[in-house]
Amino acid sequence: MIYHHTKNKGDLGVLKVKVDLFEQGFLILIPETEHSPFDLVIYKEGVFKTVQVKFRNLSKNAVLEIPFRNSYSTARGVKTKSVDKSLVDIYAVYCPQTDSCYYFSPRLFRKSVTLRVKTSLNNQSKGTHPADNFRKVP
Repeated sequence: MIYHHTKNKGDLGVLKVKVDLFEQGFLILIPETEHSPFDLVIYKEGVFKTVQVKFRNLSKNAVLEIPFRNSYSTARGVKTKSVDKSLVDIYAVYCPQTDSCYYFSPRLFRKSVTLRVKTSLNNQSKGTHPADNFRKVP
């Protein structure tokens, strides 16, 4: 098997999200191209939703930081592009440290969102987003 670190992480994230979505009762559809603005389409009770999957490790302070941008390589170096949130209904984030998936609409946030997996050291709760509140597709 060819090993490409970031590609393998992405593949694992998609696989874990697909299993979790299946367990939530969704039919999972896969685009025929890698160039679509989303990784999956899900269907349940007459409603289709586009899903962008991300693999994210926990930071040192037990948060998942999810920026709404994509990076890719060209002959001139690495490029970064903002996500067109109008094309994605749901972000699905897989975290290997919790072995869990988290779901949210990117339209509810500006340039990024931070999900807190553990309570902060100062017990701040105002303005935070506890990760457990994002375990099901909205």
